[in-house]
Amino acid sequence: MRIGVNTRLLLKGKLEGIGWFTFQTLEKIVRSHPEHEFFFFFDREYDPSFVFAPNVTPVVVHPQARHPILFYLWFEWSLPAKLKKYKIDLFLSPDSYLSLSTKVPTCLVVHDLAFEHYPDHYVMSHRLYWRHYSPLFARKAARIATVSTYSKHDICNRYGIDQDKIDVVYNGAHAEYLPLSFEQREDVKAKYADGCEYFVFAGAIHPRKNIVNLLKAFVLFKKHQRSNMKLVIVGRPAWKYDEVDELKNSMPFKDDVKWVGYMNIDELSKVMGAAYALVYASLFEGFGIPILEAMQCDVPAIVSNTSSMPEVAGDAALLVDPTDPTDIAEKMHMIYKDEVLRKQLIANARIQVQQFDWHLSAERLWNCMMKCI
Repeated sequence: MRIGVNTRLLLKGKLEGIGWFTFQTLEKIVRSHPEHEFFFFFDREYDPSFVFAPNVTPVVVHPQARHPILFYLWFEWSLPAKLKKYKIDLFLSPDSYLSLSTKVPTCLVVHDLAFEHYPDHYVMSHRLYWRHYSPLFARKAARIATVSTYSKHDICNRYGIDQDKIDVVYNGAHAEYLPLSFEQREDVKAKYADGCEYFVFAGAIHPRKNIVNLLKAFVLFKKHQRSNMKLVIVGRPAWKYDEVDELKNSMPFKDDVKWVGYMNIDELSKVMGAAYALVYASLFEGFGIPILEAMQCDVPAIVSNTSSMPEVAGDAALLVDPTDPTDIAEKMHMIYKDEVLRKQLIANARIQVQQFDWHLSAERLWNCMMKCI
């Protein structure tokens, strides 16, 4: 069988949530199925490291698709021609887009419908495109995979999709995320947090990640606790981060907040592993990979009580109302003061993480793909 894959988000040094899902599942699928040919369709020059096995043929398809007009040209004009040229039998699209102009059966991965819940967090051009086309994509797909039971129900309810058409394919965490030794933790704290304990946040910086309320909560925590605790924020500025920039330059205790930017996996796993706790008070997530990464590192977590996050965290995290900085601050205080609580959360996390594994994710995605034909 000849399988085409949308690999637009396999970008060297820029892998984030959907990119990591694509990388981890595809690497395992192509190696596990050498009897099939895979055609990876990139929208720019690709890094050779993404050609995972001899049964992968990389193909560059123009134009680079990073704007709704270019999305349309890529998926409705350029891509169908390539699917026909390479005689593709099945198409996999891991980033929620597909082509309405092809008859090739498509397995579509929809990670979340955040733009439906928080439309004002996105630029108008993208928001209008997604809200128009996403229901059409969901109906056109032969099968849909999504990363949580919450997202499955969300897609069914909003777009009227039969639940039997959707398979849950959980994310996993990279194998680099492991507990650190005492000496390793001390080295990381010295490098990034002035040698102090720290809370950590990891993720691209945009309104849905709720950084403003995280900063307000940290100020409340510091005023109440007066400790040397730091806050390390890992992630690139993505969009609509002006309010974050304004607050980070004017807030009390601003010197205790360390902005370290985007990190590759080898360094991010260390920063996560050395943290006192993860604080992930996002407004909405289809999954929330940093929650899993923290648990895999034996780092307790504070996470939002909304969308998929309670499903991912189970009883291995403290839940907060992400709209209430006082609640976030109170949970930061609890986890700081109560060592028994921290140890219990870590013990619970060791059990919770066992249901999330990239090999299992790849197997589930493959099974979903095979239902398309």
